[in-house]
Amino acid sequence: MARRRSKSYVVPEARRSMEYFKADVMRREGFNVNMNEPSNVKYEVARSIGIPLNPGYNGDIQAASAGKIGGRIGGMMVKEMVRMAQQSLVDQNRPTQ
Repeated sequence: MARRRSKSYVVPEARRSMEYFKADVMRREGFNVNMNEPSNVKYEVARSIGIPLNPGYNGDIQAASAGKIGGRIGGMMVKEMVRMAQQSLVDQNRPTQ
């Protein structure tokens, strides 16, 4: 049986920053993102890959299609976090003058 993921953050105060981070990453990837409504980025991603995602009920969408939307967003976020961590390591190991 698959584990169900929690949609809550360990640190609830992080939600706003994570939503902004998600929107910023996807904006830099070329998606049209309203930074005042960062949670709506999923509709732009769905539209770009041809999945009819609409606000409200989407029970007619297959799990695989929903996974493509979330996977694209999450994948880009993880890629950016790895890039940021690598840059941090480079900066830490840079000799000071």
